[in-house]
Amino acid sequence: MRLRPIHVVAALAVPAVLAAGCGSSSGSSGQSSSAGSGGLAGVTVTPGAKPTIDIAKKPVSVAKTTTKVLTTGHGATVKKGQNVSVNYVVVDGRDGKTADSTFGRKPVTLTADPAQVLPGIAAGLVDQKIGSRVLVGVPPAQAFGAKGNSQLGVKPKDTLLFLLDIKSARTPLTKAAGTPVTPAKGLPAVQVDSTGKPTITVPKTAAPKKLVVQQLVRGKGPKVKAGQTLTTQYTGVIWSTGKKFDSSFDHGKPANFVIGAGQVIPGWDKGLVGQPVGSRVLLVVPPADGYGKNGQPQAGIKGTDTLVFVVDILDAG
Repeated sequence: MRLRPIHVVAALAVPAVLAAGCGSSSGSSGQSSSAGSGGLAGVTVTPGAKPTIDIAKKPVSVAKTTTKVLTTGHGATVKKGQNVSVNYVVVDGRDGKTADSTFGRKPVTLTADPAQVLPGIAAGLVDQKIGSRVLVGVPPAQAFGAKGNSQLGVKPKDTLLFLLDIKSARTPLTKAAGTPVTPAKGLPAVQVDSTGKPTITVPKTAAPKKLVVQQLVRGKGPKVKAGQTLTTQYTGVIWSTGKKFDSSFDHGKPANFVIGAGQVIPGWDKGLVGQPVGSRVLLVVPPADGYGKNGQPQAGIKGTDTLVFVVDILDAG
């Protein structure tokens, strides 16, 4: 599936396990807060509508992920695997330049799991209370690794500083949950195992010319809105051959992306907006709503191929 990065922070996950130390002090939201321990000494956060991170002496470097709670929230504690709504600022510890900030924009959704976001970010989220403001120093090994990130100007040896404002947290479903729906005749047959992994059998008939959106399970959650970040499990096959070309189950983790914003193929944007969370949806996607006349050669998809997807909507926010 054609997924563009949700955000540099969310998209570039490093497959590593991180044990992070957590600070416990809190600072006033109306005054500058200084992180005065370990590698974060001399790092100051200036609050405001668009808070900034200032470094007294450059470069700042940490040998391991270092977390400092500047303001302690009063909400529930964030658990590993939850989807967390955050605003953040990220600064390069080498030169003090701001690489990115979501303040002044809509908060983003990050999964508190080192397999799905930068391990340093996951460490800065897990076990923190909702409503907290957290400063996190992340060494290269727990950030972008030996290659750095040329898009952000981050070099291989740069420590990154993240300011995280934790807004809310949600626990995604593990598979679709709701009321089964009997599909229309003539559509691909779908069988699902105990984990929710589908097997799709395509009929030996001509593919529909227009997009087909068929609920297989009608979820009981809120309806998906354009601009939300979805958490999904999905499998896709080619109508003409029945061959699977992609599946989140094969990647070992759900797929997160913003819906209704051109981050996925048009058939997904059209077919998933308005569906209740918890739904399992069958999508039959003609080329015009898929990869177009150029297809997707890397996945073995031709420009004339109609695609079939089964998508479980596990979370939206």
